[in-house]
Amino acid sequence: MKNLVEVIVKALVDHPGEVVIHEKEEKGVEVLEVRVAESDMGKVIGKQGRIAKAIRSVVKAAATKENKKVSVDIMD
Repeated sequence: MKNLVEVIVKALVDHPGEVVIHEKEEKGVEVLEVRVAESDMGKVIGKQGRIAKAIRSVVKAAATKENKKVSVDIMD
């Protein structure tokens, strides 16, 4: 899942080298913490959170196919 999120986020931002994704496990849920350059934050979140919601939907669909639970958090 980490690779999927990384590919999506790097395609959206102006500074793909500053994309960092930290992976951890919490109560049986894989949590992916996404950090991007401050200037790219709006591109990852989108108006009213639409882009972030879309990223979460794609990841959730891929995780469901593998019988996993995954959460994507966009950190500032």
